[in-house]
Amino acid sequence: MIKKTIEPDIIVGIPSYNEADNIAFVASQLSLGLKRYFPAHSSAIINVDNNSTDGTKEAFLGSETGEIPKKYISTGKGVVGKGNNFMNLFKEVESLKAKAIVVVDADLLSITPEWVKKLVTPILEGHDFVTPLYSRNEYDGTITNHITYPLLYSIFKANIRQPIGGDFSFSPKMSRYWTGLEWEKSTGQYGIDIFMTTSALLNGFKVCQVALGSKVHKPSAPKLGLMFTQVIRTLFSSISNFKNIWLDGNIEKDCPVHGEFNYENPQSLSVDYKSIKKESIDGFSEKESLLASIMYRPHYHATKKMHLSGKWNIGPGLWAKILYDFIFAYETSGNKEEVVEALKPLYFARAASFYRQTLDLTHQEAEEKILGQAKQFHKSRRYLFNKFITA
Repeated sequence: MIKKTIEPDIIVGIPSYNEADNIAFVASQLSLGLKRYFPAHSSAIINVDNNSTDGTKEAFLGSETGEIPKKYISTGKGVVGKGNNFMNLFKEVESLKAKAIVVVDADLLSITPEWVKKLVTPILEGHDFVTPLYSRNEYDGTITNHITYPLLYSIFKANIRQPIGGDFSFSPKMSRYWTGLEWEKSTGQYGIDIFMTTSALLNGFKVCQVALGSKVHKPSAPKLGLMFTQVIRTLFSSISNFKNIWLDGNIEKDCPVHGEFNYENPQSLSVDYKSIKKESIDGFSEKESLLASIMYRPHYHATKKMHLSGKWNIGPGLWAKILYDFIFAYETSGNKEEVVEALKPLYFARAASFYRQTLDLTHQEAEEKILGQAKQFHKSRRYLFNKFITA
């Protein structure tokens, strides 16, 4: 437990839901990093949980952390969502008056004590928000590769490679800012990461990235279901809420990288191409009339032709225009959830296209394709601007 008389300088939070099999390992690595690199600073590790039923609480509290105190906090019964875990952490941070806060995912297999040093140091040196930079399999994190990264690169002019990476650090000023903003329901869920990143980028906070090496964890790519819906809804809402800032056209956020980034061998990942393709084909058929109403006619006809042939070949240029069509539809639609759901089959179609286009490439070559896609988004940004300006 954290004694009330102790105000830790550094707090590390671990959000979780049913992570009993790995959370003790993560906690032990964190404690080693805190003791090794910040012995002169008081610290604490807090597990912010969603009432896990698999023994996560017991595994965390029983983990080997030496003299580093631990605390377990859970959301109320029936309350789930990663963002709700973060809100509990933000409140605890405020009461304990921490100077630097780190959050890491509970399913990490590649975390080392050095991660603590890399994440904490920029905050103590005056940064407000730190995002991770990993060597990551090109088919892991498809929402990042094909939606969040290129949109932040183009609309917000911020080269943040992992805006929803899950492993961050931030200042107490940043934490207070987030708690003071209006939260959508999706922000309290998987939308929290993109909410944190976009609001930090667009509101004058000092942001940087840190090179953490290879990320090995339970892969999540590509997901149908809740993660896609919650992340995209939060991202599109942020784009809408901050449109007066980015439409001005003068924003350009410097996000320097601390540490040396190397193309290490990433986590191996098998891709169920047939399943992805089936989801895209079936979903397109189901949402076809809605897709026709959302997309500019040439974009719809191009994808319709691919759908009829059963072969997806959506390139970066077309994909950028499609996403811009959807962002504007989200802005103007009375049924925003419907717009987000209609994007799913095209997201899978782009993932399937990218898989086919990069199958014979090295990891570094595939990464260069992802950056090239982001540059294509930036090149096409006037298409989106004109939609908003002439609306």
